[in-house]
Amino acid sequence: MKRLLVSVLTALSLVAVAAPASAAEAAPPKVTSGPCQYTETPDDPAVRPVSLPRDPKHTPDHGSVDVAVFSNQGPLPLRLDRAEAPCTVQSFLHLAASGFYNQTTCHRLTAYPTLKVLQCGDPSGTGEGGPGYKFRDELPTTLPPAPSDPTGKRRTYARGLLAMANAGPDTNGSQFFVVYGDSSLLPNYTVFGTVGPAGLRTLDRVAAGGIQPDADTPPGKTPVDGKPVRKTDLELVLPLCLFCGR
Repeated sequence: MKRLLVSVLTALSLVAVAAPASAAEAAPPKVTSGPCQYTETPDDPAVRPVSLPRDPKHTPDHGSVDVAVFSNQGPLPLRLDRAEAPCTVQSFLHLAASGFYNQTTCHRLTAYPTLKVLQCGDPSGTGEGGPGYKFRDELPTTLPPAPSDPTGKRRTYARGLLAMANAGPDTNGSQFFVVYGDSSLLPNYTVFGTVGPAGLRTLDRVAAGGIQPDADTPPGKTPVDGKPVRKTDLELVLPLCLFCGR
């Protein structure tokens, strides 16, 4: 399943396809027994081997966890907020502790007037990959209204926020995005932490490099969505805690 952050300029269509008869006979997907209910996705297998996250009866839901992210463009220190999104943090820490994010490329940079993010977390580097499981949304309720939206429906995902990309409701996996400029979005993306000052400087450096044109870019036009010119590789993603996410 393709996991994308949906821009304010792009509609995402999900088309249901009839499953073959043999699929009906297949074993049901594995689901963890705790409150997060991480659910295996056999039709969207992991692009890199990783188990389902630990799902204790009581998911840690207070305090924060720091994660050191070393990239070829500079540091991207993260602070994860367990109270804001405990299941999301649990999953992210599990993937990080398992080495799932190491040596991966941030495949998407956007520079729309109302959407400025760097998207990462797919080891395939295509925007198609994930961890072979999904989990429910933990949507934000306190984001301020976006000044540019007269309907009042969109919210400001402020510079420095860390959030999950998805392909629709309750399809979170491994892909995430970091916001380098205030963005206007429907509040359909789980916010689970922030990027530190050193990380914002790294993001600014990547954003300043621009976006690679592709076959669909009109001649003479500057692309606003695509692979960053300054290729950004996450070399090591290291939770700064003992046994977190395990």
